Amino acid sequence: MNIYEKLYVAAKQARENAYAPYSDFKVGAAILSDSGQIYSGCNVENASYPCGTCAEAGAVSAMVANGETHIREILIIADTNRILPCGNCLQKIAEFGDRETIIYSADLHQINQEYRLSDLLPQNFTLEKDHV
Repeated sequence: MNIYEKLYVAAKQARENAYAPYSDFKVGAAILSDSGQIYSGCNVENASYPCGTCAEAGAVSAMVANGETHIREILIIADTNRILPCGNCLQKIAEFGDRETIIYSADLHQINQEYRLSDLLPQNFTLEKDHV
């Protein structure tokens, strides 16, 4: 199984565990870190909707909790032909990625699109004056 398939499977499995009783829109995400490990997350809603957690945020948290701090690639999956990170999640990805970080958009059958972080968030916030 190649890395794309591994990311896809991990994100799809995480999506199955999503808690989305309010929107009924399950999302999964899987990150490939610099060490080659894969970390996944799913969206988690609550009664104070929309104050839930996005799948990408869950995957980032899992990666950081395991001592890693760089995203090489991230795959997001949902039951739609195009799923992209929200602005908040793009900033989270930028915090731990770089301009070349790959973001894959997938549906329940395949990867549909590939983007670079710089395509989706060309002017992110950083600690430095320069953007990623």
